[in-house]
Amino acid sequence: MVEIVKAGGWLMAPIILCAILSLGIILERFWTLQQKRVIPRDLTGKVWGWVEQNALDHKRIQTLHQGSPLGQILAAGLINRNQERSVMKDSVEDTGRHVVHELERYLDTLGTVAAISPLLGLLGTVIGMVKVFTAITTHGVGNPSVLAGGIAEALITTAAGLTVAIPALIGYRYYRNRVDTLVVDMEKEAIKLVEALHRRQGKETGVG
Repeated sequence: MVEIVKAGGWLMAPIILCAILSLGIILERFWTLQQKRVIPRDLTGKVWGWVEQNALDHKRIQTLHQGSPLGQILAAGLINRNQERSVMKDSVEDTGRHVVHELERYLDTLGTVAAISPLLGLLGTVIGMVKVFTAITTHGVGNPSVLAGGIAEALITTAAGLTVAIPALIGYRYYRNRVDTLVVDMEKEAIKLVEALHRRQGKETGVG
């Protein structure tokens, strides 16, 4: 393996760095974007139970905010639960934009790695072929061993760049779709809570 890396030339260093970076992002996003971590099961129902029992206080809202991305969005609505529906909705949407930004963290970097890795491999191919033609000019074509170094560098860097780019691109596409799905699910839960709070507020106003 070390010999292959050496044969690939200095461009193997940034390609290996891209591989480490992409692997780290893929593993980190796998952990962070789990369904149970982003949208805990029955969280909205639990929150609504607090509302019905008049058991909401600042401490519970703060705990909810810190517990999960969905909790942040629901907490934003609960803080403004005594305001008009439009105020609650705006607060939820503003918080939702920040949550989405957090869910998409590092994905642009992963996409960049997927884009530049094959380009680094292509650059290595060009450099390797330049070395081949330089060797041909200097020594002719009678000695294949003189040409082997440039050809090896061209092939190894191309293969390495593609090896890094393919899983990085798959990870980027997968996690983009994953974030979109989670965002839709969080929107549904947030709207459900806002509508329930609005109806409850209307009933209390009507009774009053």
